Amino acid sequence: MAALNTIIVDDEEFARSSLYFLLQENCPDVNICGIAKSVNEARFLLQSFDVDLIFLDIAMPAENGFSLIPQAQEANANVVFTTAYDQYALKAIKANALDYLLKPIDIDELVAAVEKALKQRALNDALNRSNSLKNLEEDLKEQKGVCRLTLPSGQGYRLVDLDEIIHIEADSNYSIFHLKNTEKITVSKVLKDYEEILPEDRFVRIHKSSIVNLKYVKEYNNKNGLVLSLSNGQNIVVSRRRASDFFEKMKNYSQLQSEK
Repeated sequence: MAALNTIIVDDEEFARSSLYFLLQENCPDVNICGIAKSVNEARFLLQSFDVDLIFLDIAMPAENGFSLIPQAQEANANVVFTTAYDQYALKAIKANALDYLLKPIDIDELVAAVEKALKQRALNDALNRSNSLKNLEEDLKEQKGVCRLTLPSGQGYRLVDLDEIIHIEADSNYSIFHLKNTEKITVSKVLKDYEEILPEDRFVRIHKSSIVNLKYVKEYNNKNGLVLSLSNGQNIVVSRRRASDFFEKMKNYSQLQSEK
């Protein structure tokens, strides 16, 4: 059986090299014909090679991984999303992904994903694709709600429960996570990336440079503009244009907590 022509698409060097190594060591039926740092580079690879399988990151600068789906479908290439965020699972299903792997990637799950791609290519019919997506959806339905983030940290990843996060602070093109244990983790992603994936009923963007976890809001007042006091002792200003959204979400959050 011919090997699967495969490309890797990820903006993080460590993620690219790690996945390349795992595939080389564990998946002899994979032929890596290209590696891309962006969706734009991936489009060029799709034009240059007959690609069977794409390992595709989601949260990337300029364009996220979902932007490549139309070209992947035109090339009849299967897509396996590789991401640090389990919040994207259902969207991956809607994008007709073959599989969805959460970083750090588990070897057994990776091998299973490649086996799915081999079977998919062999069968090559719409009915089997529909069945594979249904199976993926059932697997994902068994998971509990989003409860953690996988954050790039040094030469690896750090798993952080959402309940550990007090607030997230923007610093240019970086995001600083302030945790309950007073630890800080700096990640090379912009705040907007996390605004899009965090549960909006618990995490609120209150300023261009701040997202807060409503669980840790101790009090707020508007004596000199709206200011929040958090459980870690920090005070954060709420911008005027985001104040009404904060009040609404704080009200809904408080009601839900009182009903528990």
